[in-house]
Amino acid sequence: MKKKELLMENPFIYGMATFGKWFTDREEDAKRLSANFIHGINTILISPRRWGKTSLVLKTAKQVSNKNLKIVNLDIFPCRSEEDFYHIFANEIIRQTSNKWEEWAENARQFLSALTPTISIGNDPVNDFSISFNISKKSLLKEDILNLPLKIAIKKKIRIVVCIDEFQQIIEFPDHKNFQKKLRSVWQLQAQHVSYCLYGSKKHLMYTLFSSQSMPFYKFGDVFFLQKIPVEYWIPFIQQRFEETGKLISSDLANKICQTVENHSSYVQQFSWLVWVKTEREATEIDFNDAYVDLLNQNSMLYHNYVEGLTSLQINFLHAVADGVHDRFSRKEIISKYKLGTSANISRMKKSLEQKELIDISAKIITFNDPVFRIWFKKSVAMF
Repeated sequence: MKKKELLMENPFIYGMATFGKWFTDREEDAKRLSANFIHGINTILISPRRWGKTSLVLKTAKQVSNKNLKIVNLDIFPCRSEEDFYHIFANEIIRQTSNKWEEWAENARQFLSALTPTISIGNDPVNDFSISFNISKKSLLKEDILNLPLKIAIKKKIRIVVCIDEFQQIIEFPDHKNFQKKLRSVWQLQAQHVSYCLYGSKKHLMYTLFSSQSMPFYKFGDVFFLQKIPVEYWIPFIQQRFEETGKLISSDLANKICQTVENHSSYVQQFSWLVWVKTEREATEIDFNDAYVDLLNQNSMLYHNYVEGLTSLQINFLHAVADGVHDRFSRKEIISKYKLGTSANISRMKKSLEQKELIDISAKIITFNDPVFRIWFKKSVAMF
């Protein structure tokens, strides 16, 4: 019975934050992040989507959290305005720094009294607790909300780390630059009691927020760019997950999975899962090939959406990148071979495709953000 239960367990997780035995490596990253959390260093974490940022933050938060250090996690992806941000910020700060709903209500009334908060508690206080309030145009009331973690930290004699996912979303807010100035001016005075971990998946927007001297968050904290997990960590991880569920995979086949998807964390997990599903006892080349077809098919609708709306020049540009052209696109032979028009088009296409998150530009080297999309694109999309 026990063996049956093990065989039923999903050995790989993708499309969501991983944890426990589903999480692999990132030891040095976790060490650095832990030190920042413990010592109150603001952190800016940047990488493309689905490389494991959220998993790393949640894992580290769990490791370092204790009675004297509280970690608050919030995701502002749903926010479309400054007011949305204040509501999520206030709700999660109070919820995650309190132990029971009576304390939540007390803290809301005490620290947000000027906003006359309305507190709603459902049948399940843990999940049905919310605070609503009206924010006037007076900046002092908004500062009350931004100072909420500081007030709670001082009252409880603890330190708080506020981790905000999809932080680049604030660029979409009306008058976003003044909002950034407001956040920076308040948060930089909280350093003794509160620090921040700001991370997001739109690399070019995060880079703009934190690396441009003209932006309010320039030099706000320790900026580090998350790297891919090396293949030497992935191979034993894949083999162990197979073995723990009563199956086997060779190191060569595990390596082939990693190489095919360029060590992209989410795809390594997804591809490994598809191979595992096909495997009876020990994974074979046939299992790999069948899983490879499934991987492309499962993502094809998403990739069709990527291509819809692209111009013929943009598609031709992507073909050049897919063929291994990563720089010096203005060369006559490249423009001629891939029908890119004129050299004046190149910078416009690069900017547009980066904003669409289809390409990554690092040190002037251009690659596909999504390695499986690159494979599908070469197979499925004709050049104009």
